[in-house]
Formats: sequence, C-alpha cells, structure tokens
Amino acid sequence: MKISDINVNYEFGKRIRYLRKKENISIEELSFRSNINRNYLGDLERGKRNPTLIVIEKIAIGLNITLEELFAGIGIK
Repeated sequence: MKISDINVNYEFGKRIRYLRKKENISIEELSFRSNINRNYLGDLERGKRNPTLIVIEKIAIGLNITLEELFAGIGIK
C-alpha cells in the first residue's frame, strides 16, 4: 500500500467508527446489519483494510445512511 492509500483507509475507518458510535451501535450490531464479518469491520475502522464498493454500500445500509453521508466530512490530506 502507498502512503496515500493508508491515509484514505484510516480516514474512512474513523468515519465509520464515528457514525457507528454516534448512533450508539456496537460493532457486532453493525456487523449483523451490514452482513460483514465483525473482525473485518474492526480492521476497517482501524484503517487496516481497503474495502470494495460493495462493502462500502453494505456499511451505508447497515448505518441506514446514504453513501454521500458516509463520505461526508472525510478529510483526505
């Protein structure tokens, strides 16, 4: 992975965690709602994974938000 990839993954993971905690949803609950493995979600939140578009869509569905809302506020440097 390039440095820029790591930054994007980290910022996206922070956004997922922020939205999940804002709605008071456990990682287990989001895993169930989005049909994504709990450990994989944890890795995403820590910026250790590079999700596919399908996974990103599942997360948005699990959080009951639009893709636009999921990406809003992500500060990529």
